[in-house]
Amino acid sequence: MTTQFSAMIVPSEWNDYIELTTTEKSRLFASGLVADLSADVGAQLESPLVHMPFFDDLDAGDDHEEVIMDDTEDLEVDGITTGMDIAVKVMAAKAYGATDLAQDLSGADPLSAIQNKFAGYWARRFQRQVLAVLAGALGSAGMEDHVLDITALQGDAAKFDPDSFVDASFMLGDESGGLQAVAVHSLTLKAMVKADMIIYIDHPSDTKLQIPTYMGKEVIVDDGMPVTGTGPDKVFTSYLFGPGAIGYASKAPKVPVEDVRMPLKGMGQDAIINRKQWVLHPRGIKWKGNALKAAGPKRTELANPANWERVYEGKLIRLVKFVHKL
Repeated sequence: MTTQFSAMIVPSEWNDYIELTTTEKSRLFASGLVADLSADVGAQLESPLVHMPFFDDLDAGDDHEEVIMDDTEDLEVDGITTGMDIAVKVMAAKAYGATDLAQDLSGADPLSAIQNKFAGYWARRFQRQVLAVLAGALGSAGMEDHVLDITALQGDAAKFDPDSFVDASFMLGDESGGLQAVAVHSLTLKAMVKADMIIYIDHPSDTKLQIPTYMGKEVIVDDGMPVTGTGPDKVFTSYLFGPGAIGYASKAPKVPVEDVRMPLKGMGQDAIINRKQWVLHPRGIKWKGNALKAAGPKRTELANPANWERVYEGKLIRLVKFVHKL
């Protein structure tokens, strides 16, 4: 019996492989910016919206005077308040295929190449969604204290340097220690290296691998980081973040992977269909946009600040947007 294309794919195993390799290939995933939300959301991924209730901190403000104890008055009992963080689910599918004729004429196997490259495809899509989410969430009302934009300043004051980076690093005040890494474009890294400000440290799991750091923060380099303008007026966006600032959870659809044979297409055509549903969410900034569409919001909607609302105390959101020139 001849081996058919369908015999090459075990749907559950292939989907697990793509899921694992996708997160490995994404620099922002591997950096620790994105943390697993699965334990928090569980079965809620069946729904378009994922609700994550939380307890607020206990109020110890100036109106809470110290209680002087005596034997005549009872203590006043206060309650703890709660809030609700809300994430939105995105669903997507992609199909790639090739004809028998293409393989016969080229002598190569395009279907094997498709299989090997699918994980990279999803990694790039996730990376773009992370950047869209960051743009929308950090641009929303109430997040002004998480954004430092120096591009309107004159001359060198508008450029990335140690002083401006310190200003960005301390946007969270006494919680600034939670910002442990910075994601930058390679041209920003180039400026860091030229200023002799990069220090390389050994990777904790592999002494042969070294990690670049800038003023004590790990540097994540990705040319997908936002850049606008041209020439000396180019504007770069860098993000400082703490571990797990964005939550991620996924759930396999009913049929996550499927192969299709279309014999009437010329000499025959095979296609691989890969389906996913997932949540990528900035912890503490809830989604308030429309989620009634079956597939969830588009990337442009995720990047729209009007669709987000801060629900955590500001300093607990371990994200800072730094907009600068070089």
